[in-house]
Amino acid sequence: MIPVFDGHNDAITREDAADFATGRDGGHLDLPRARAGGLAAGIFALFTPTPGAEHLDFDGDGRMEVELAAPIGREMAAAATTEAAGRLLGLERDGHLRIVRSIADLDAAREDGVLAAVIHHEGAEAIDPALQALELWHAAGLRSLGPVWSRPNAFAHGVPFAFPASPDTGPGLTTAGRRLVRRCAELGIAFDLSHLNAAGFWDVARMDEAPLIASHSGVHALCASTRNLTDEQLDAIAGSGGLVGIVFAAPFLREDGADDGDMPIARIVEHIRYAADRMGVDHVALGSDFDGATVPDELGDAAGLPKLVDALRADGFSDDEVRAIAWDNWRRVLARAWRA
Repeated sequence: MIPVFDGHNDAITREDAADFATGRDGGHLDLPRARAGGLAAGIFALFTPTPGAEHLDFDGDGRMEVELAAPIGREMAAAATTEAAGRLLGLERDGHLRIVRSIADLDAAREDGVLAAVIHHEGAEAIDPALQALELWHAAGLRSLGPVWSRPNAFAHGVPFAFPASPDTGPGLTTAGRRLVRRCAELGIAFDLSHLNAAGFWDVARMDEAPLIASHSGVHALCASTRNLTDEQLDAIAGSGGLVGIVFAAPFLREDGADDGDMPIARIVEHIRYAADRMGVDHVALGSDFDGATVPDELGDAAGLPKLVDALRADGFSDDEVRAIAWDNWRRVLARAWRA
């Protein structure tokens, strides 16, 4: 079974995350299903929901149509992210997974057959604008950070969930946001552009501090969601030596933008194929958004990952290309971002 590195999941922020090791009744990802599907490593998001907006609303056609979420306070975000990080540390203490802080850690976890977890902030609200908290989080193991979820904060502006619409939805990085980009590059923290609006994306691209990474996004030409990447953005990511992790979320894959899992795995493959043809296969990877979105019914959950691997082969990807998409590309780009 080909090992899979998944660029984004929300499993540790679920209310039933305490059952991760033994198995959960719902959702997409836990340890038994990771083992069954060949999931060997993943970026685990620490995410703070917007109070009163935990559930996305949809228009009459089932398409995402949600205004930009309101900002949240740093005290709330710090509490939520600390609690979620504690869950991961507890799972590591009990031997269920291993938090990786370097490529050597990642390689060792794969060799040992232990699930590797990368700590990720999805939205930097827990970080103060002076970036003092970033130093502490890095020491605790933070190795990936997205400056925003789909709401504004002290660093940048996220995109609203809208379809059909452009990702060009507002202003770019703040002064603090530029400092955050530079310090993450210095510390070796991967900087994730998923959820960032177009102006912020191009601000980061012009700074040229590290390979551009969009951990869980789709192709705008195939699904005109604000959360997806335009051809010009795909070109910039490839030019930087970065990658896009193709998301499994139905509203960012379907031509109609509907939040409906009644779709084939082949739709994920279509986005992968488009990105690979545009960027080169070395710049395409996987970024499921397990436990954070509706995924194709045919895939089901993490245990269904071999079906996606088979679908990639059926589409004409060679074994070497499948391995690159499933594992090698994430390893290579993280090695650069982490300055390994």
